[in-house]
Amino acid sequence: MKVRVRRINPSEVKIPITTEFIKLESFLKLANAVESGGMAKNFILNEEVTVNGEVCTMRGKKLRPGDVVGFDGSKYLVTQENP
Repeated sequence: MKVRVRRINPSEVKIPITTEFIKLESFLKLANAVESGGMAKNFILNEEVTVNGEVCTMRGKKLRPGDVVGFDGSKYLVTQENP
């Protein structure tokens, strides 16, 4: 007997920004994915964060609307908040 396992992909959490871009380290804090900038720095440098599906080790990576950040099993979509 074959058992089929259906995995449910968690949907992306939309995180709006009000500026043209936001740095990765700041974005993780804004999304409440980490408690502090120091934690964000460590996770990024330990290659635990992805941007658009690729591991990113640049804390200052500029994220723009449409970028997807992956961290700790969650995905966060950068969106633009209209002023």
